[in-house]
Amino acid sequence: MALLMAAGSEPVTEREREDLDAIAALKESSASEFKEQGNKYVKMGKKHYSDAIDCYSRAISQNALSDSDQSVLFSNRAHVNLMLGNYRRALMDAEQAIKLCSTNVKAYYRAAKAAFSLELMVEAELFCNSGLQQSPANEEMTKLSVCINSRRKEHEHKKNELLKVVNTAKELASAFRTRGLKLGRAIYQELTGMKIPFLDESGILRWPVLFLYPETMSSDFIEEFCETDLFSAHLDMMYSEGSSALSWDNEKAYTREAIELYYQADRGVLLPETKVLEYLLQETADLLAECVCNEDEDGVDHTEILSPSSSGKWIKVSERKTLNDILRHPDYIIPAIPVFFVVSKRSRFYNEFKAGNWSQP
Repeated sequence: MALLMAAGSEPVTEREREDLDAIAALKESSASEFKEQGNKYVKMGKKHYSDAIDCYSRAISQNALSDSDQSVLFSNRAHVNLMLGNYRRALMDAEQAIKLCSTNVKAYYRAAKAAFSLELMVEAELFCNSGLQQSPANEEMTKLSVCINSRRKEHEHKKNELLKVVNTAKELASAFRTRGLKLGRAIYQELTGMKIPFLDESGILRWPVLFLYPETMSSDFIEEFCETDLFSAHLDMMYSEGSSALSWDNEKAYTREAIELYYQADRGVLLPETKVLEYLLQETADLLAECVCNEDEDGVDHTEILSPSSSGKWIKVSERKTLNDILRHPDYIIPAIPVFFVVSKRSRFYNEFKAGNWSQP
């Protein structure tokens, strides 16, 4: 009997040939029945999609139909997977359908649609173009081709814009490096928001700068402090005759003549260049991984110099210096943006501050 034949052996007797033909016909019939039942389940709606997939899978497993008919089965299963949102499975089935029958237009459409849903625009375009070669007047394929081209252009535009942002960030990081600046982890972002410096057309750095009054932990914020500006110029404007007095300064201690600026030396967490880029690309961090993930860190030690509860030495800022003069000090770690502390020689807090009895919270 044919059922007792060894695998791979050829039928010898007429009876064996008849048995094999009968088995093949039975499998072909089963495959066709499974296919038709799968089609019925699809028409019955989403609740029966899993049953449809099971029927198509059973039909495929019979391996009894011609390549073109097997291609239809894979294409049908791809169709159901598309409707279920199983795009990766749909793409695999559609690709298999195309391998079995290179003229299966529906398979090309479903492969293109699955690739489009997976944001695989290059593959989607290739499948769509191949389908249109088979059926140039296919309306669904033509509509999908328009969508693919539009999405691809959007992706290219977005990527180009993001790459511009990345290149700008790299230019900034290079400017920090050539100036010998040390950028550290942000400390006071709750006061400043996500502000970053920028290079103007002349290649000059313009920084957002925070002035903190440690006596009350209130603050002033300068949006653009040019690196070549003297501190005295900004302080003159901040404490000009027409400017408003500090609301909490009841003793009127904070006058132009009485104030002094300080920064805290050797305090902060140094960042390697990749982390600097992450800071500069705060809103485009996903692209950063793609653009710079293969770059090695620049070897800068980014362990904490002092613990947050410790205080480094307070260094007085000369008003006759430019911002860049101060930022280049080897003991100054910029906490994302420059931060300077304002105290008054006339304030009772001054002696406490100078004695080292106050530290950053």
